[in-house]
Amino acid sequence: MGSLPTDNPRRIAVLGAGAWGTTLAVVLARQGYAVELWGADEARMARMAHERCNATYLPGIAFPAGLSIEPDLAALSGCKRILVAVPSGGFRAVLRAIAPALRQDTVLAWATKGLEAGSGRRMSEIAAELVPGHPGALITGPSFAREVAAGLPTALTVVSPRPAVADEVARWLRHERLRVYTGNDMLGAELCGAIKNVLAIAVGISDGLGFGANARAALITRGLAELTRFTSTLGGQLETVMGLAGVGDLVLTCTDNLSRNRRVGLALGQGRTLGDIVGELGQAVEGVASAREVYVRAREHNVEMPIVEQVHAVLFEGQTPDRAVTALLNRQPRAEDPLAGDGG
Repeated sequence: MGSLPTDNPRRIAVLGAGAWGTTLAVVLARQGYAVELWGADEARMARMAHERCNATYLPGIAFPAGLSIEPDLAALSGCKRILVAVPSGGFRAVLRAIAPALRQDTVLAWATKGLEAGSGRRMSEIAAELVPGHPGALITGPSFAREVAAGLPTALTVVSPRPAVADEVARWLRHERLRVYTGNDMLGAELCGAIKNVLAIAVGISDGLGFGANARAALITRGLAELTRFTSTLGGQLETVMGLAGVGDLVLTCTDNLSRNRRVGLALGQGRTLGDIVGELGQAVEGVASAREVYVRAREHNVEMPIVEQVHAVLFEGQTPDRAVTALLNRQPRAEDPLAGDGG
């Protein structure tokens, strides 16, 4: 325990010790970085320091020698490389805590997806507000923490409006089993990362109701149309939607039960209540908060998103899952057009 010297050229701070934050810390430490991992739960962090693993979220994955636990968040503010991997609900608080002591040359990256509850703000907007002037990058793409930690082949994208920053963060992560691309469409990538979680809840509901593979394929395809319309309306690039941050993450999240958002939908389709489901998971489910924020913004921008509307109705308006699916199927027939503004 305890901080490494601030001038250590291989030092990286990872803030957030859930499954994904711990996985990124493990990956970086395996590549020779001196990684300091912080998490908000002091008791759990103490157990992780003692056991040298995160038994709660990544059982069986031992910590490399270069990974240490740092209980003091303030001690990490002076690090030149900071990677934030907390849920979207904690992103603002973490940035506010480290902002006063943040170095001018710090490279700040985050692996947080979703929209801030209440404001609908993207993580890059929160960063620009609280730590203006610091280079920022988003790590995104189809990636389950457990598979990355196990060394299974994965492809990611690092997105930043500054190409040099995207390249640097990609170098932190890149190795023979982890291919990392770069991009500059921060807005598009962040919107894709939020909306795909909402769509995964919809697909989970359908599967939980036993509606089969045909319905699943239809929901993913029409969900992609909604994602495309919304993202393009707000200024995102079509290339982003068609890439790892869009289609790649959408397919992964909608089709595999490692996805918490999909599992929420499955349980809702099987008749369970949202409170019981989230309580049992014990982790943040980004699609729940994002459903409300995407729904509100879609209405503000006059973008029809019927799948998102029905997920919102199930989560917050008392709509039953079977009636939500019926409402989607009974929509007025029309020509298929993924970019049409009138839904589909």
